Amino acid sequence: MAHHPSSKKRIRQAAKRAEINRSRTSRIRTFIKKVEQAVASGDAGAAQSALRAAEPEIRRGVNKGVLKLNTASRRISRLSKKVNQMTSSAPT
Repeated sequence: MAHHPSSKKRIRQAAKRAEINRSRTSRIRTFIKKVEQAVASGDAGAAQSALRAAEPEIRRGVNKGVLKLNTASRRISRLSKKVNQMTSSAPT
């Protein structure tokens, strides 16, 4: 148990930041799942709009420090690849 006031404050701050980061990570995962569900359902329009909504959210995770840049880039790339394969193979 911390005894110094500064140590107690750091514990409080760390707990608060962890909660914020946890919710931010969960939000990113939700956006990714929406894209994957739209791809699985075969709805190209919904998949594209979900990807357009997910990409800024993933990039914001990098700016806020919950994701590394390469991780975010990889996830966006893979989602884009899935959506593009779906739209290129969709009948016109």
